[in-house]
Amino acid sequence: MNCLSSWSGGKDSCFALMKATAAGMKPVVLLNMMNESGKISRSHGIPEQILRAQAAAAGLPIHLISSSWQDYEKHFIQALTDLKQQYDLTTAVFGDIDLQAHRDWEEKVCASAGLNAYLPLWLGDRKTLVLSMLESGIQTMIVSCNSIMGPSFLGKTITPALVDELEALGVDACGENGEFHTLVYNCPLFTHPLQVTVSQTLEHENYWFSELVLH
Repeated sequence: MNCLSSWSGGKDSCFALMKATAAGMKPVVLLNMMNESGKISRSHGIPEQILRAQAAAAGLPIHLISSSWQDYEKHFIQALTDLKQQYDLTTAVFGDIDLQAHRDWEEKVCASAGLNAYLPLWLGDRKTLVLSMLESGIQTMIVSCNSIMGPSFLGKTITPALVDELEALGVDACGENGEFHTLVYNCPLFTHPLQVTVSQTLEHENYWFSELVLH
């Protein structure tokens, strides 16, 4: 079964793709939605150059689409439809854990494109999942976060100790409520690690973002 990964560049989409691969699916393409300028990803604020470096490390093509939020669904369905034909896809893999509205939307857009939606992390315990990700070999850093966490967390690699620190702040271990987003810089899917650093931090509407540099 050829599958597409809805690839955010972060830990959940990465772990979901690893799980799909372990279940016998064959990943053939990554899909990421970019902002209107096409310079950074819409969800995680990751630059195009780093997304392409992740894809190259995974040995997969990546399909990047620029879109406003207003046209997001239309463009996503069109991309799924086009990529289904191009790569003979049966399935799209998503990293959502327990937000029902997200699952409903993913199943809807996949149905529109004639694909199955596969959510291998669905209803997993959040802390157990993030610790399993680390044990599986995913190395991931925080690249954006809310004001409760603040800019000192940007660029930090997630470890079991950091998970405890987040929980002590009242932050979900997985960031599933949007408290933070991550960038995977190494994992078993990659042939080599990426060297990424935070050059500066920016605040926008009570949320902190990293300006990321690939070395």
